[in-house]
Amino acid sequence: MLTGVKWFSTLDLKSGYWQVEIEPKDKEKTAFSTGKGLWQFKVMPFGLCNAPATFERLMELVLTGLIGDACLVYLDDVIIVGRTFEEHLQNLERVLIKIQSANLKFSPKKCLLFKRQVSFLGYVKLQVRASLCSYYRRFVKNFADIAKPLHKLTEEKRHFCWNESCDIAFQELKNRLCKTPILGYPDAGKKFIADTDASDIGHGGVLSQRNGDQEIVIAYFSKLLSKPEGTIVSQDGNCLLW
Repeated sequence: MLTGVKWFSTLDLKSGYWQVEIEPKDKEKTAFSTGKGLWQFKVMPFGLCNAPATFERLMELVLTGLIGDACLVYLDDVIIVGRTFEEHLQNLERVLIKIQSANLKFSPKKCLLFKRQVSFLGYVKLQVRASLCSYYRRFVKNFADIAKPLHKLTEEKRHFCWNESCDIAFQELKNRLCKTPILGYPDAGKKFIADTDASDIGHGGVLSQRNGDQEIVIAYFSKLLSKPEGTIVSQDGNCLLW
């Protein structure tokens, strides 16, 4: 849905979970005690294991018919899009009408309107293990090959030993993730190009499309082979891949 989009607005609900009332019969399930007695929540508190799923279902129900067309939503964050200013204005109105009908409230200071570029669900790197998160594979070419020394550190029953190869891998991933990835949006009206490759340690691929004389990368994929998926050496010395 982002193909050709030029206008964006982001909306953030105010204390999102607290806008969801707890069923009277379920209030006792949220009970907690303090020095001043036993208390129960009237609204959905943060920290419940099913709170995110419940809130996401609520937002998807409220915005039924608009998600994937006029907007995208993740929990209390909503982004409204438009290919033209007029279309964007119409989409914004459609979303606000739905939100108003559900009696939900936004936090004005966290909302951005009529922007040409916005940050939505920004990406944050957390410690070394986060750099191994498969989520980032689509942003970095040959991610699995680069991260192999770091993956080895997480193997069970392996003594943790940070060596030079680990440091090189970490610095390379950090440098690549800190650079703006030049990835295009998929256009369903154009042909896709899939390039794949494999070795004895992993396999990967690149999904791209033609834009004039340029080939624009849509996403990268790479994965290290596990031991069962790895190489099998036959008796004559030939190396075979699963």
